[in-house]
Order: sequence, then structure tokens, then C-alpha cells
Amino acid sequence: MITKTIRRKEKKRGRFRRGMCALLASLMLMAVMVLGVSADGVVFPSDSTPTDIYLDGAEVLDGDCVIWNSITYVPLRKFCNLFDGCTFEWNGGTSTATVQTEHGMTLIVQSGALYIYANGHYFYTVGKIQNWSGSLYVPIRPLARAFDSELTWNGARHAVELLSPEGAPMVAWASYNESDLYWLSRIISAESRGEPFEGQIAVGNVVLNRVRHKSYPNTIYGVIFDRKHGTQFSPVSFGTIYNKPSASAVIAAKICLEGYSLSDSVLFFMNPRISTTNWISKNRPYVFTIGNHEFYN
Repeated sequence: MITKTIRRKEKKRGRFRRGMCALLASLMLMAVMVLGVSADGVVFPSDSTPTDIYLDGAEVLDGDCVIWNSITYVPLRKFCNLFDGCTFEWNGGTSTATVQTEHGMTLIVQSGALYIYANGHYFYTVGKIQNWSGSLYVPIRPLARAFDSELTWNGARHAVELLSPEGAPMVAWASYNESDLYWLSRIISAESRGEPFEGQIAVGNVVLNRVRHKSYPNTIYGVIFDRKHGTQFSPVSFGTIYNKPSASAVIAAKICLEGYSLSDSVLFFMNPRISTTNWISKNRPYVFTIGNHEFYN
């Protein structure tokens, strides 16, 4: 009797285990169906949609790319190898990939960052670089710029179309105006140290928008030290404009000098909690807030 009872219990446990395994398998299958999976088994976010990539008219990276938050993401390793033979080095401590191409380009990509480095350039990615299932996925536009590839969106195909460059597939080495970088990085650092990275870019945008505006001086130095209607930037009065800029401010300045702008129209910003006047908020159209700063046209 004892033996039969034990056997019955073992059978029940066996059926329970098999049932649980089947349930888990079913749940995993449902997750795969809901989330979406790449050709290599990379699990994508549930609200992403697949998209196609064409290079010189031929479809590439089939099943590997998605649109997420209105941004097309591509796998870093596979994308780089479309244009050039590459070597990859991974730093697990900083979650950073360093790519060396056969033609001599150095590409640095860090998980969670908002930019990539390519031959001295800093290209803004708009969306953060993602690590999905152990693979780095990067917004396609900055990568296309790094490889000097022309990019267009084909709405009829719901696809990105790329053209190989005529010369070596890499962007030329960066060359920034020394004075512009010096002063722009310092005003960004002095005005927005500790602010979100996008907020630092927005401060740089304000300066460059003023350079292009007819009501302000036409140089970065001139805008920063403009006293036509009183001191425009408090760090000029406080002397903090001369402090060494933070590393992130230098990168933000380079991104601005590359031509990226969160807004081509913002001309003013303020921190309402510490501002000594509310003239801006009363007289200028509000646009957006980033961190502690409000930005106005």
C-alpha cells in the first residue's frame, strides 16, 4: 500500500511538472509573439514595429531592425559590417563598444548614451542607445553619418534607404573652430552644470540661435558677452564663464556645432526658482522645459 501511494504521488508530481513546463513554454511563446524577436533572437520592446533597410537598392539586415519611439534602431555590429570590415572591442565595465574599421575610422558607442563618437565627431542619437538581449542597437541616422552614407525614408516601402559613399565609408576627421568650441562649451557648462544632457544641448542652441538672429551679434563670443540690453548671461557677471567646462558640456557644444538643434527658435531660458526677474516668462512665448530650465522663443 505504501509503495502504491508513493507511485501515485510521483505520477501526480510528474504530471504537475509536465504541465508547468508546458505552461512556461506557452508563456515564453506568447512573450515572443508580443514583444517581437530579431533573426538572432533579440527581443524587441512590445511597442516597436519591424522595418526594412535597403543599401544601394538591396534589402539588408532582414528581420533585425525596428522602429521604436519613432526612431529606427539597427544592430551596431551588423550595420558596421555592411560598409567595412570591422573589429569590435567590448568594455563591460563601461558598457562601451569600440569599433575599428578597415579604412581607419574609430567609432565609440556606449549603452544608454545619447550620442556616438566617430573620428572626433559627436553625433546626437535623439533616442538612447539600447542594449537588447546583449546586443547594442543604435538609431540609424548618426550611424549613417559616421559612414558618410546618404539616408532617406521611403514611406511607400516603410523602409530606410541608404547609399554607399563614393569614397572611403567614413566621415572625415572633425575640425571645430577653436574659439567657438572654447566659449560655447564654457557657457553651456556655467549655465547648465548638473542639468540633463538634453538641457545642455538646448542652452547651446539658444546661443547659436542668437548668432543667426538679426537682433544679436553674429559670433558666439559676441552673443555671450552681449551687453546691449544689460548682461545677457549671468556667468559673465559672476565670472564662472571662465571656469573649465565639464566633459559633458564640451560634448554638448560639439553636438550643437555639428548642427543638431532641439529647437531652431528658442532664444531665452530661465530657471524660475532662482531667477531674479520674470520678464522672460511674461514677454516671450514658452516652448518647453528641460530639467530646471524653461525655454522661450
